[in-house]
Amino acid sequence: MLLLVISISFTIQSHSYHKSKFINSANSITGGIYNLSNSVSSYFHLKEENKKLQEENTRLRALLHNLPDTSTTYIDSTTFEVQYKFTPALVIKNSYSLQNNFLTINKGEKDSIKTDLGVISSKGIIGIIDNTNSNYATVISILNTTNKISAQLKKTNHFGTLSWNGKSPQYVQLTDIQKNAKLVKGDTIITSGRSAIFPKGILVGQVEDFKLDVTKNYFEINVKLFNDMTNLEHVSIIENKDKPKIDALLNSNE
Repeated sequence: MLLLVISISFTIQSHSYHKSKFINSANSITGGIYNLSNSVSSYFHLKEENKKLQEENTRLRALLHNLPDTSTTYIDSTTFEVQYKFTPALVIKNSYSLQNNFLTINKGEKDSIKTDLGVISSKGIIGIIDNTNSNYATVISILNTTNKISAQLKKTNHFGTLSWNGKSPQYVQLTDIQKNAKLVKGDTIITSGRSAIFPKGILVGQVEDFKLDVTKNYFEINVKLFNDMTNLEHVSIIENKDKPKIDALLNSNE
């Protein structure tokens, strides 16, 4: 075996053709090993990459919702005041089969999280912060019969109240839309911005079906959620920095 190895080595060294074939074969083997090693390494770094991606999405979402109302093509983000602050978080507990469902997220008071802040995902609205401690917070899910959120048709300014009837986790209900609204199945529903919690334009879902309440002259709309509320992980918390001023004004009027 030793003589065979030596003879093969001499053959490779003395013939350029055999040498090139050997090098190509070796490169193919080492390349496969490196590729496998890289795949394994990438798999174990997915969590870190997902975190970076979530942080980048949060930063871009904050920039989008804080853009001033301007027709200029260039905007310097350092020249205008930021109204909405976005904080990324992870869902660590989620219920969706009860009448009044809640979520738990891994951000709390030490992250400047407090009650009455909105929670969304990349696909739309999730709920509202209900309670906090130093490290965690509970969220009143949109799948909670006590939750009432202002929402509207994306194509018009007709708005109403978004709530849940306690049945399917795929659908919520939008009521109080006036009968003169032009409704079509598939219309997009968004937040209306008529509260201090959610900015206007956060996705909710699309019109599945609707009926007219003839006694009240309002539509009752079944809305299919964009979010799969049974499968949540990465979310963002929205803080409207003007909310204390708005609440103070409303309280003084009352």
